Amino acid sequence: MSTTVWVILAGAVLTYLTRIGGHMVLSRFESIHPRVEAGLNAVPAAVLTTLVAPAAMNGGIPEIAALTTGVVVSLVAGGMMPMFLSAAAVLILLRHLIG
Repeated sequence: MSTTVWVILAGAVLTYLTRIGGHMVLSRFESIHPRVEAGLNAVPAAVLTTLVAPAAMNGGIPEIAALTTGVVVSLVAGGMMPMFLSAAAVLILLRHLIG
């Protein structure tokens, strides 16, 4: 197998172990402190920010248009899937047209 396949497999195994490890640690407690729960609820927004911020700061016209589309669709439609699909479609289309 190629190095790429090994890297993908290793990443998948480590991701699984990280997720199951977190579940195993938290399942040992009867209740979770509200501050811990608030922190865990904030993780998806923090991850999304780390993905979007570089594109917003260093992106060109296609990236900025896709981010703007995502914001507008999320405000109008309110769902994550329409936001991601519309932003991805705009990004793919503009990268194809503009280059």
